[in-house]
Amino acid sequence: MINLTDSAINAVRTAMSGAQSDVQGLRIMVQSGGCAGLKYSMGLVRDPAPDDVIIEHGDVRVFVDAASEPHIKGTTVDFVVGLENSGFTFNNPNAASKCSCGKSFG
Repeated sequence: MINLTDSAINAVRTAMSGAQSDVQGLRIMVQSGGCAGLKYSMGLVRDPAPDDVIIEHGDVRVFVDAASEPHIKGTTVDFVVGLENSGFTFNNPNAASKCSCGKSFG
């Protein structure tokens, strides 16, 4: 299961309401890359894929493909606002290491 903080849920709601097309939820996936070996990828999508794990947080749906799910199981996603930057952060208990920007892990 992936957890979203209230701040992350509100950020996703805002993004969904401003989307140009009809979107059904947020896709979170893991891809090769980044300075630590694996990187997070996120985006709004219209429909889940057939093999997606679907996690519902109230009216916000999160889609995770089957290959990414073991890498991010138990992760808490937050949205932070700071003076220099704002964005999503990931607290991933499966990460043995992570880069300084927090967007990739190993």
